[in-house]
Amino acid sequence: MDLDHKIALVLGAVKGIGKGIGLALAEKGARLILTRHDWEDAFDRMEADFAAAGTEYHILTADLRQIHQADRIADFIRKRFGKLDILVNNIERGGWPAVHGPYVEDQWDLEIETTLKAKRWVFDAMFPLLKASDDAVVINLSSVAAVTGRSGPAALVFNDGYAAANKGVQILTETWARMGAPNVRVNELMLGVFETRHAQGTRGWEQVLTSAEKKALVDHTLAGRTGTIEDVVKACLFMIQDAPYLTGSVLRLDGGFVLGGDPVPPMPRGVL
Repeated sequence: MDLDHKIALVLGAVKGIGKGIGLALAEKGARLILTRHDWEDAFDRMEADFAAAGTEYHILTADLRQIHQADRIADFIRKRFGKLDILVNNIERGGWPAVHGPYVEDQWDLEIETTLKAKRWVFDAMFPLLKASDDAVVINLSSVAAVTGRSGPAALVFNDGYAAANKGVQILTETWARMGAPNVRVNELMLGVFETRHAQGTRGWEQVLTSAEKKALVDHTLAGRTGTIEDVVKACLFMIQDAPYLTGSVLRLDGGFVLGGDPVPPMPRGVL
């Protein structure tokens, strides 16, 4: 897919991974619709960075837990562009068990509403616009919490609601791929422990985890490091530009976190 003048909606683009993806698409010439909700202290920087990118962009402030907000964004895109070529479904609640205090019903509800519910209703609102494109792409951002749950070193950064919500994203990805075929490709990018998401640049990593706990997370990762925004951007661009036969799939970008850092011992000699 040539991204020049393609219409792209990137959720959660105020900072971190969403912003990195949005700026990369801008560099390729895409016209952008960007959403933001919290992190108001980063609004001015967001506006300045996208203004400097030199492409058409529109920033919409919306709480996407309120499903009518997705309809409002779809109406804007319909009136302005008439179609949507790219949807980066990047909205979630971080799931930090150590940051948000005792695990209570409100925290569970917030994670389900943000990480799972909002994705569903955004896609529902955008689907007619995606179908109006000759070649559209949807990327659902998710987490390896769907695989690990609250176990091992992952228990430091993932809680029950976050893991359950991310498990549900795969069902949505597969259903939407069937609905969109053949002209709307839908895939999932499942992330491990990344900067601005569960590692560097987050309150949990900087203020809560001990040095030993951070080391345990890195040691459990085969790549020996946490992921970067650049890692996500490269994977997203591949899925959008260079993988026309990829749909209904989950690309796990975790540096080998799910496999774990356990060594592989020599093959046993046997007893016969």
